[in-house]
Amino acid sequence: MTISINQIRSGMGLCIDGKIYLIMEYHHVKPGKGTAFVRIKLKNVKTKQVLERTFKTADKLDDVELEEKKLQNLYRAGDSFHFMDQNAYEEVVISEDVLGANIKFLQEDLEVTGIFYKDEVLDVALPTFIEAEITHTEVGLKGDSSKAGTKPATIDTGAVIQVPLFITMDDKVKIDTRTGEYVERVKK
Repeated sequence: MTISINQIRSGMGLCIDGKIYLIMEYHHVKPGKGTAFVRIKLKNVKTKQVLERTFKTADKLDDVELEEKKLQNLYRAGDSFHFMDQNAYEEVVISEDVLGANIKFLQEDLEVTGIFYKDEVLDVALPTFIEAEITHTEVGLKGDSSKAGTKPATIDTGAVIQVPLFITMDDKVKIDTRTGEYVERVKK
């Protein structure tokens, strides 16, 4: 469907040069002289590449109907991951390529959001924060504070993150999945 620049919104899908992009943000600009235009920050859904494009008021854009579905991680089989659609209770198989760097924080039974276009999974969004258990780390010294430094620790998904020196094995920690950084220790 063709739309004008006045109809765009954040989170919308656009087809530009045969590739599907997600609108991250946009700004309508009305200069003192000349015609108005829109500056859009787009993210390629498959490659995750971010770019900025400018469109004039006369330009027409191809709107893409993207659908979001709640998925629950079930298990991994080789290079593919099996999820359950929370609404239809159907199994959805997603390849390692689509998940990308999200794999390192993908826990069993974790609920994620899948972005679909014509029944094809384009992207998977993890929750912003997850709670994970520390499975291995070096022993910290008594009296170490959170400001003193960090050490590497392996979490239950197998990922290695930096944690404060006072964190020990079997501690539960909160992690920001966007950056992979330690946020806080979770009380048991």
